[in-house]
Amino acid sequence: MTERRAGGASPRVRMAFIGCGGMARSHTRRILKQQDTTEVKIVCEPSANSYEEFCELFEEAGRPPPPNEPDLEKLLQNGELDAAFIITPHIFHFSQAKACLEAGLDVLLEKPMVMNAEEALALIDVRDQSGRLLSVSFNGSMSPQVRTGVKILRSGELGRILNISAVVWQNWMSFTTGLWRQDPVVAGGGFLFDTGAHMLNTISDLAGEDFVEVAAWMDNHGTPVDIFSAVIARLKSGALVSMNAAGNTNCGIGSDVRVLCDKGMLQTGIWGERLLIQKMEDEELTPVELPESLGTWQQFLRVRAGKMENPCPPEIGLRMARLWDAIKESAGNGGQPVKVGS
Repeated sequence: MTERRAGGASPRVRMAFIGCGGMARSHTRRILKQQDTTEVKIVCEPSANSYEEFCELFEEAGRPPPPNEPDLEKLLQNGELDAAFIITPHIFHFSQAKACLEAGLDVLLEKPMVMNAEEALALIDVRDQSGRLLSVSFNGSMSPQVRTGVKILRSGELGRILNISAVVWQNWMSFTTGLWRQDPVVAGGGFLFDTGAHMLNTISDLAGEDFVEVAAWMDNHGTPVDIFSAVIARLKSGALVSMNAAGNTNCGIGSDVRVLCDKGMLQTGIWGERLLIQKMEDEELTPVELPESLGTWQQFLRVRAGKMENPCPPEIGLRMARLWDAIKESAGNGGQPVKVGS
């Protein structure tokens, strides 16, 4: 697929927000700094309270808020849109992305891409048939740090990957109690599939190859979804991967990812919050200085304009979805090793 492209005659990309909740508002603060490239034409939000809070951001910035069309089907009849940014509960990602792609829009889709590998394969088919751009809004894959890390690993500068170790922690359980994020039907999982999805994706991206076997254990900690998880996996090359997720901590939020190779080591975070490397002759890790990014929407626009390759296409989402399916199966069977589907 050709990664592209500025659509329509407007000098700015005319976009729709699908969903105006907390994450959408977080993205909007950065997008409002990109008014030379982006026009927020309309939003799709069924909650009056969420829409009101969303509009406050525009008022604070001295901009008129966009209108709200809570019915996605009606919104997609607008005819004056180039792209959509979908930021809704996980269960809606597939159907809403499918509808937007089929309506001729390029799509930036919030993480996790979809609920499982079956939906991932189906969405790739929709992307191919529509000919539109689909990127997944993973901070890690969209960051200069992880993109540079991938380039370093693929170059062979650090040698062959031997082991990847990752951990993520957050006081997630306390602020998601009673919300959709702890509804397994709507969310598709708990901490490991929400915040932890960044870990699964960044490791999939850095590894650059398929997983072949997984063993996993989960502890719901008295909730309907996983709060603590431990995962051991093996890549096609034979390299081993360990992942730990702790969703009930008093330590705020943080992460660490280390890729150990036979000629050195690379360290980053699941959101691409840093990048350090250490070669065999070095005594310690050395930071790699990189320019700041205004977030995933800025990177999406660069892809769309043909200025960079798509850093997080649905194929990476598929690799992560297959990993997640295997994790759930193994954890459901007491940690029994599971072959990853292909």
